[in-house]
Amino acid sequence: MTLINKEKIVLSNKMTINNLSETKSTNINVLLNRVKLDQKKESRKKLIFTAATSLGVVLFGVLIF
Repeated sequence: MTLINKEKIVLSNKMTINNLSETKSTNINVLLNRVKLDQKKESRKKLIFTAATSLGVVLFGVLIF
């Protein structure tokens, strides 16, 4: 490896170490809002699944009997 390549590698390693040492912060309100939205989506999916299943059972029952 040439000297230039070694210097590039050392420089990139230093940059990644600096990036890792920086503290990261998150906003708790953003996380809570995301959880609320996920819960709403999950409840809608459950409701749609239940309605589709019930409709399927009713249609099957009507066609059979």
